Amino acid sequence: MTSDHAPPRFAPTALMLGNIVTGCSVLAPAGMLPELASGLSVGIHTAGLLITFGAMVLCICSPLTAWLTSRLDRRRLLAATLLVLALGNLASAFAPDYASLLALRLVMLAVGALYTPQAAGTAALISSVEKRGSTIAYVFLGWSLAAAVGLPLITFIGSHSGWQAAYLAVGAAGVVSFALLTWRLPSGLKGARVELNTWVELGRNRMVVLLLLITTLQMSGQFVIFTFMGPLLKKLTGADPNQIGLVFAIYGACGFIGVVIATRIVDGWGPYRTSLLFTCLMLAGVSAWTLGAGVYPLMAVAVAIWGLGFASTNSMQQVRLVAAAPPLASASVSLNTSVLYIGQAIGSAVGGSLFARDLLGPTGYVAMGFVVLSLLAILASRPRVAVAVLA
Repeated sequence: MTSDHAPPRFAPTALMLGNIVTGCSVLAPAGMLPELASGLSVGIHTAGLLITFGAMVLCICSPLTAWLTSRLDRRRLLAATLLVLALGNLASAFAPDYASLLALRLVMLAVGALYTPQAAGTAALISSVEKRGSTIAYVFLGWSLAAAVGLPLITFIGSHSGWQAAYLAVGAAGVVSFALLTWRLPSGLKGARVELNTWVELGRNRMVVLLLLITTLQMSGQFVIFTFMGPLLKKLTGADPNQIGLVFAIYGACGFIGVVIATRIVDGWGPYRTSLLFTCLMLAGVSAWTLGAGVYPLMAVAVAIWGLGFASTNSMQQVRLVAAAPPLASASVSLNTSVLYIGQAIGSAVGGSLFARDLLGPTGYVAMGFVVLSLLAILASRPRVAVAVLA
């Protein structure tokens, strides 16, 4: 049941910090692919499969765990998920070989798939209807901060102290986040039960299906480049680890700024127009990356523009899904997270295939194609009431 009052003090922040840990857990290999490849004696493409296979597990487990845990107390559920992520990252630091690291990652992410959709659903439970959009966007800000702060730190630690130290840092952050969430999130929060026919109802909802397609296309396009952004920058521009870390920081910082702006305007603009705006920025950034390939300053500026859109569009997708089918929000948001990871798997697999064949230039054009398709899908999802008013 949605609250009519302000959420408990620091509860949204606790949920947001959990998303930082989740985001860092998912994205960490992208920030230290060369170190992982060198330390584990595998190729860059093989190291990139940590993201591809992890995304596949996430996309399967997100709706499955939403169904299995829909009636559990949210505080206990989310706290347990963060504890598994913390322990999984700490254990990863001691993995003796690639196979062990991959196995640990898959187990950790199978449980971690719970967090983002359940955090979004919990944010809806503790906020008023009027503030639901901005609260969900704020909670999703954790993913922006994971890219803005977490990923550059992972890149820095990995390049200077080794990939094991980077995993230890993420694990320590997970322990802190677990403690804060256990302290601040109220107990007794439960969403609507997710039944098998819930998925059937969602499949019959045209708007929900279209929104899920948008998420898939957006993430596929971005991860064609993002998974191998560090190695691409090194090969195309000769960038060193510090320059690569700077680009990751620009990407994440602009993502943070984008979400802050989206959080402030969504209640007035509405999620459709906000989503359209930031997807256009994403397309502009990916296009600039493609056209500026080989020139480090141009590619860094392109990443800044792209960064403004990447996290904002994700948070708007969450808001639009909650509005499209409020009683089914827990299930629809979990499906959105699932297709988000499907997009990551598709994009990283396509990007990896191109990278392995040394087709570095075409990666940008393939990414642009996916994002253009997502923009067309957004236009097709225009709310009917808006069409009527404009007519």
